[in-house]
Amino acid sequence: MHEERLIEIEIKLTRQEDLVDELNKTIFRQQQRIDDLSAIIAELARRLAEAGIQGNEMMPINEKPPHY
Repeated sequence: MHEERLIEIEIKLTRQEDLVDELNKTIFRQQQRIDDLSAIIAELARRLAEAGIQGNEMMPINEKPPHY
């Protein structure tokens, strides 16, 4: 009886360890993706700054171009 219970606990522990490993891998991949996206955003912000475009200077969507 005690041996069966011990085996069940060991099986559950092994499954939990596997799950924790998978979750760690997932979190690692997500962090890599976040870092990649942060670098892309920083590069886009740099390019916009170089082009002289600031957040408030962009033409609103509904505004007609000057030649109308």
